[in-house]
Amino acid sequence: MRYLALATDYDGTLAFQGTVREQTFNSLVRLRKSGRRTILVTGRELDDLQRVCPRLDLFDRVVAENGALLYRPETREEIVLAEPPPPELAERLRARKVPISTGKVIVAMREPHQLEAVEVIRELGLELQVIFNKGAVMLLPSGINKQTGLAGALRELGLSERNTVAVGDAENDHAMLAASECGVAVANALDALKERADFVTRGARGEGVEELIDRMVNDDLRSVVVARHALLLGMRRDGTEVRIAPAGRRVLVAGPSGSGKTTAATGFLERIMGAGYQVCIIDPEGDYEEFDGLVGIGTSERAPSVEEVLELLQKPEVNVAVNMLGVSVEERPAFFAGLLPRLQEMRARYGRPHWIVIDEAHHLLPASWKPAPLTVPRELGGVMLVTVHPENVSPAMMEAIDTVLAVGEAPERTLRRFGDAPPVEMEEGEVLAWSNGQIEPLRLVPGKAQHMRHRRKYAAGDVHEKAFVFRGPAGKLSLRAQNLSVFLQMAEGVDEDTWMHHLQQSDYSRWFREAIKDEELAEEAAEIERRHPPHSREKMREAIEKRYTLPE
Repeated sequence: MRYLALATDYDGTLAFQGTVREQTFNSLVRLRKSGRRTILVTGRELDDLQRVCPRLDLFDRVVAENGALLYRPETREEIVLAEPPPPELAERLRARKVPISTGKVIVAMREPHQLEAVEVIRELGLELQVIFNKGAVMLLPSGINKQTGLAGALRELGLSERNTVAVGDAENDHAMLAASECGVAVANALDALKERADFVTRGARGEGVEELIDRMVNDDLRSVVVARHALLLGMRRDGTEVRIAPAGRRVLVAGPSGSGKTTAATGFLERIMGAGYQVCIIDPEGDYEEFDGLVGIGTSERAPSVEEVLELLQKPEVNVAVNMLGVSVEERPAFFAGLLPRLQEMRARYGRPHWIVIDEAHHLLPASWKPAPLTVPRELGGVMLVTVHPENVSPAMMEAIDTVLAVGEAPERTLRRFGDAPPVEMEEGEVLAWSNGQIEPLRLVPGKAQHMRHRRKYAAGDVHEKAFVFRGPAGKLSLRAQNLSVFLQMAEGVDEDTWMHHLQQSDYSRWFREAIKDEELAEEAAEIERRHPPHSREKMREAIEKRYTLPE
């Protein structure tokens, strides 16, 4: 399921003149039986709400006072979410004969008394906001609204706004609908709310909520297109944008070593994370250690555990990179095979992580991979595969791919299995994209913060089979440098013939490009190789040290 929670307003949405239809209560029961959660979000004070609504037990959480109070029906606990205004506020309003009601935080009245309220707020020098709701007026601390209260309720339930449907009818529902993955207005809602909603029900009030619940239970709102959350993939040559839905997609990023696969993937990932979707990156080579916004688990010395990964993902706002450098190459597929079904179990319960990124997919999902029922590829949406060998990825997974970004030289070869693509003269910064049978060049949109080089991995980690080996002109040596730190130590100690042999063969720049995946360093090294300057070892060291912090 994608939509795991329904947040609903009370007056004018769930209820008509304070009363909820029995049919609407029955729909809420049906929704809860489907495994989804229900949250009531209202401007009413809790005492008043309990008086008019006898079935608060049908809600996992209640947000009252327009976001200022959280109530747990099961335990009857109340949590105040904001600092109450000073008593002088209510006293001065009553002294002006303004009829008000007060809750734990909220001070409420009717229009047009907001004019006197603003005067009193100014007199007292308070930082309060005035919120309207179809003739009702609410005074609350700045920044408190239905969206902030809903966020607190979702946090307690371990759910994300990206898996939430919100429904309302009035001015004070704008923030809640805008923050949710799908914002719904009932038929009787204000026109301004309808215009901004993703979907407007045919029925009014409770009947509209019943209609919405039917759609959620029957098809998980697959019939509702929420265009505002589409993620930017790239730009066509004519300047138009190409966007894809944020859920259910299976993306492949493929190309030869050093072609920019990681750059292509991370720009898109930054936009995914920026939109509030949770990401779990399976990182066999430590390529994402320096990527902003990720919490890393595992190092080159310490293997991660499945339980640690799941614990980190319990918080919807945490994005995780699973560094597998501490897992031997032979054991990585088995580790991943144990992790993937657990991630799917978590998705079934919480709807996240929203995206699972599998780097080195040809190794973790090899041709021999046979998916378990829980991980059938066509049900495994929100997946990105990154690979240098798409032909070696499991056919079961490849058949489910719906979007491909082919990077590097001759990208049409990468797309061969998806359809015939004529040779395309690619421009700098472009990839060849395939989706729904259409092939076209796209200019990638870089992330706001360029992906930093994976400094720790290459400076002090282990690139395993991609290690540089000093062999010398006669091939008599076999000195293995598994990272840049060891490379520089060996470069300092090898004899001049060995150093110059590899320099003349352009072996250094080739290693920096293919194994270290640093095109800028490779270009500078190639220039050193071409010029054969005196003190070339020192020049090479300078080129490395200005980019990488090496261990002492």
